[in-house]
Amino acid sequence: MGTTLAALTRDHEEELQQLQERIGYRFQDLQLLQLALIHSSFAFERLDDGRHNETQEFLGDAVLDLTVGYILFTRFPEMREGKLTRIRSALVNENGLAERAREIDLGRYLLLGRGEDASRGWDKPSILSCAYEALAGAIFLDGGYEQALAFARRFFEPHITEHQERLSSADAKSSLQELLQERFNEGPEYLLVGEEGPGHARVFSVTVSFQGTILGSGQATSKKEAEQQAARAALGHLLQQQEEE
Repeated sequence: MGTTLAALTRDHEEELQQLQERIGYRFQDLQLLQLALIHSSFAFERLDDGRHNETQEFLGDAVLDLTVGYILFTRFPEMREGKLTRIRSALVNENGLAERAREIDLGRYLLLGRGEDASRGWDKPSILSCAYEALAGAIFLDGGYEQALAFARRFFEPHITEHQERLSSADAKSSLQELLQERFNEGPEYLLVGEEGPGHARVFSVTVSFQGTILGSGQATSKKEAEQQAARAALGHLLQQQEEE
């Protein structure tokens, strides 16, 4: 014989209170929080009506895109769309959401079917990220946009600078491409100007130029990384140029 959402909520009231303290939000309708924690495998095995968190997950995906996007938009009003999109994607992709879920120990509150529980489903990034989206959807349903935004600020803002610096460092070529395309509707050109060293330890030298002017150069043990170094040097040059104008 199965159970109901209301019965589960009563049975897990103490755990739900703990989770509310962890996320800094108190639900008016506690069943919304409980539903966010029900995986489809558990619903199939135990719930009379088979309800689980995937619908709230669908809503929460949109809620996080909007709230995190708004936070980035207001924090970096001059940043280009492509970079804003990459930072948001890094924050709300599966791994990013699983990290946020682990921060609040969300896995311990999930209700899983026997198979998923046995295979440590409570620590799988796919299950954690989906439950985190369902949680965001539940907060939106219970408290509206302002509460959902407050939730996003609480858990995502501390990680924005980290992702911004990581992306700026790791993907200088994309940043340079976007900057030049936006200003001049034309991209840069990379040129391999030298290779040195033995076959197992080659060093590549690359320059990046725009409209015939060399903007930066780089050296590395791979052509790809040399191009990234050249792009970083070019971005530094353009930034300094912009400050002097």
